[in-house]
Amino acid sequence: MENNKQLRLGKINLVLLAVGFAIIVLGFALMTGSSTNIEFNPDIFSARRITIGPMISFFGFIFLVFAILYKPKSK
Repeated sequence: MENNKQLRLGKINLVLLAVGFAIIVLGFALMTGSSTNIEFNPDIFSARRITIGPMISFFGFIFLVFAILYKPKSK
């Protein structure tokens, strides 16, 4: 019996997963805002919160799929 302790994902895949996770965190950070105000705050409808942040998070999730499926070329 051969003792195979090799990871399913390679080092490159793990680095790409970390980058994808960072992109998702960035997108969620762009969507955050102050929630301590009791009165209406029209800044909740800013383009950063309702368009840019979700798009960056979405592309981060797409990048995670790519990072998992990426197969380096063998030499």
